[in-house]
Amino acid sequence: MKLQLTILTLFTTIFSFAQTTTDWKKNAFLFNPELLVGLTMESNDGFPNTKLQKQFILNFGRDHTNNPQQWAQELKRPITGLSIGITDFGNLDSLGIAISAMPYLEFQAFGKERWKVWTGIGASYFNKQYDAETNPQNQAVTTDLTWAFRLYLYYQFLTTKNIDWRIGLGYSHHSNGHMRLLNQGYNSFLVSLSAAVKNPLHIPENTTAKALPTYNKTVYNYFSLRGGLGQNVFALAFNDKKNVYTLAGEYGRVYNNTYKIAIGFYYRFYQHYYDYIEGNESLVQPGREFDYFRSNPWYYASNLGVTIHGEIFLNHFGIDLQLGYNLHKPAYKIDWRINQGWDNPPREIPLSWVLGEYDGSFKKKNRISSRLGLKYYLIGMERAPKNNFYIGAHLNANLGQADFTELSFGYVHSFKHRKKQ
Repeated sequence: MKLQLTILTLFTTIFSFAQTTTDWKKNAFLFNPELLVGLTMESNDGFPNTKLQKQFILNFGRDHTNNPQQWAQELKRPITGLSIGITDFGNLDSLGIAISAMPYLEFQAFGKERWKVWTGIGASYFNKQYDAETNPQNQAVTTDLTWAFRLYLYYQFLTTKNIDWRIGLGYSHHSNGHMRLLNQGYNSFLVSLSAAVKNPLHIPENTTAKALPTYNKTVYNYFSLRGGLGQNVFALAFNDKKNVYTLAGEYGRVYNNTYKIAIGFYYRFYQHYYDYIEGNESLVQPGREFDYFRSNPWYYASNLGVTIHGEIFLNHFGIDLQLGYNLHKPAYKIDWRINQGWDNPPREIPLSWVLGEYDGSFKKKNRISSRLGLKYYLIGMERAPKNNFYIGAHLNANLGQADFTELSFGYVHSFKHRKKQ
């Protein structure tokens, strides 16, 4: 599953460099080396001592200032590309290094040329993981491949003919998407110094501006259906990956072939929850708190919710964010009881065992879901096709805490395209 996600993510970047065939691409290449330093936050009690975190990143991008497509003009001179970097978390013996690769999008902030927002999501390889015997203090990751996410704000403080010098401040995150426990993840805050090296063949704006088309404001409605296959683990005593099956739909609007907003629903079935109930495991046995779950394992292993959904289209590609509210997710109570009590719960949990309490954090995570990822559309959204299909890779979470990693396939039907009043 993770290998497929990595391949899909990297393909997304490769294809994004080949979406159009016009001459503007020949002048749009950018090279941006970057140095970052900052703090690796503690992932668990007894986390290894760390020195300053250090990163070196190479960003290979394309400036879309002269891209005639509507999404590029809507986003006001965006940059897309591939970011490759190496990270020293400040303790090589316990934390090791990570090598990351992620597609990214950069766009103006505050309506100012000097301010930029940079965001990317991809994958990282780690050479050090948690090990109960050799590396027990580092509970951040237990897999060699993880999701990687970055969000940064940059300020361009010096401009020369060939280089734009920038400083930045931002947040980096690594986790395996709940594919194996332990999975506390790495959270880091860093400052950055970078140099955006301009293409010496860059065409001056005044020679190309006349060639750029002018677009009417448009809006159209659509509906979409998708199916998803995810994977996660349940607890340390049930640390094998099992499937999460999803069926979802939504109805919404697309503005200017670039922005989408929608409302929808999802139904999920968790194989881990079903097997726990059907297998008559500890907490569902007669006389225990969840013994009534055995009356209908399928019902109690299901999850139903409603969503608000937003997306930015980059022609064939979409950057996708969803917030949801769980109307029905009863088995998450078992999940919480097991994973938020004493450490290392056994498969057979004694009556004397301290279980997780239903506190405020539980109430929020039991109700609020989130979903972040990337899509590839068969037909570019620039054309506003009546019928379209996509594949996607997403990380699903309970209010920011990883729930499962998912691959999905979807269908989109668009209604009549009209000018915006």
